[in-house]
Amino acid sequence: MLERNNGTSFNIDWIEDIHINTPAVVRSANEVKGRRPLKKEHQAAWLMKAVTVIDLTTLAGDDTFCNVDRLCNYAKNPVRKEILNKLGFDSLTVGAVCVYPNRVKDVCQVMKRLDCHIGIASVAAGFPEGQTPLETRVREVELAVKAGATEIDIVINRTLVLEGRWEELYNEVKACRAACGEAHLKTIIATGHLGDFENVYKYVIGTGDFNCSVFCENWYPQVFFRL
Repeated sequence: MLERNNGTSFNIDWIEDIHINTPAVVRSANEVKGRRPLKKEHQAAWLMKAVTVIDLTTLAGDDTFCNVDRLCNYAKNPVRKEILNKLGFDSLTVGAVCVYPNRVKDVCQVMKRLDCHIGIASVAAGFPEGQTPLETRVREVELAVKAGATEIDIVINRTLVLEGRWEELYNEVKACRAACGEAHLKTIIATGHLGDFENVYKYVIGTGDFNCSVFCENWYPQVFFRL
C-alpha cells in the first residue's frame, strides 16, 4: 500500500522561483538515449519491474463486462508462466487495472473471483480533458470510490496552468483529494498540453505534490505508467 501524502499548504513563492534551462534538459535527455542499454539478466529484471508499474487500461466507449473480465485476467498474469519460472519469479502482476467509473464494479467482481488484490483504478474528474464544472468532477470521484475504486486517476484543468492560476488549481486538486477518502489520488499530467517544461515542473512542485500519491505523466493519447 502506498504511503499517505498528508499535503502542504499552498505557497506561491515555490512556483515563482522555478526556472528551467530547456536546452540543458534536452541535452541531458539525449545523453540518456545514447547510453548503452542493459543486457541479458539485467535487462530482463528491469523489464519485469516495468510490468509491475503499468496500469493496464481499457477506456473505450464500447467497454463491456467481457472486456473488463479479459483485462483483469491479463493483469493477474501478464507474463507467461514458463518465462517467469525461467527468470526465477513465482508470480507477477501489473500495478493496477484502470477503467471508467461505470466499469469499476465489474473489476471488483472479477478480482474477487480471481482472488487478486492489485489496485483498482478509475479515471475521473472529467477525463480526458477536465473541462467540466468542479462540482461534477468531485462527484465523479466520490462515485468511483463508492463503487470500489482504490485509486483515482484525475486529469487537471490545463487552462488553469496555461493562465497561471496556480492557487485555483491547487484548490481543485485538494478538493479531489478530499473526495477520494481512503483511496489514493493520482494525477495525470498531460505534458503535451502544458506548453513547456517550466509549467510541468511548476505544477508538480507548486500544486500536485501536496495532494497526490503517484503521478502519471503522459502525452495524448493516454498511456499510464506509475512514476
